[in-house]
Amino acid sequence: MARPTVRPTGVERTFGDDEIIVSKTDTKGIITYANGVFQRISGYREWELVGQPHNLIRHPEMPACVFKLLWDVIGAGHEIFAYVVNQARNGDHYWVFAHVTPTFDASGRIIGYHSSRRSPKREALPAVRELYAVLLAEEKRHASPRDGMAAALRLVEDLLKSKGTDYHHFVHVL
Repeated sequence: MARPTVRPTGVERTFGDDEIIVSKTDTKGIITYANGVFQRISGYREWELVGQPHNLIRHPEMPACVFKLLWDVIGAGHEIFAYVVNQARNGDHYWVFAHVTPTFDASGRIIGYHSSRRSPKREALPAVRELYAVLLAEEKRHASPRDGMAAALRLVEDLLKSKGTDYHHFVHVL
């Protein structure tokens, strides 16, 4: 299934504080498992998700540099927490506080990734939205998406360093 071109509706979906969106992917980001909460909130059925790239639900207002950071961290064998805005099948959006971890085989080799996403702290979202808007604007300032992502990644690292923190700590103190 090709990634559908759906325009954002501006309508936010939410899910319960007691619910967890769970997905698993292979090392290339192809979905191998999607729980019922993920299916319900995203608007996709299991058969539409499994076998597809996880970026199927990427919202256009989500900075690519955050995903670059995420992939760098989990690819190095570490966990990461991140605020992410996703897009449902119909164009609605939903915010999550994601905890992404690598999955290892018996020899310690990464064989996939596991993501558990909880409902975000609502009071944290204004700061996250503000940061992500700045990063997205930086990405769009460049002709090349790769150059834009690299510039925005440097910007976020410099911004957080100036505040005496890093992304991991930033998302936990919001």
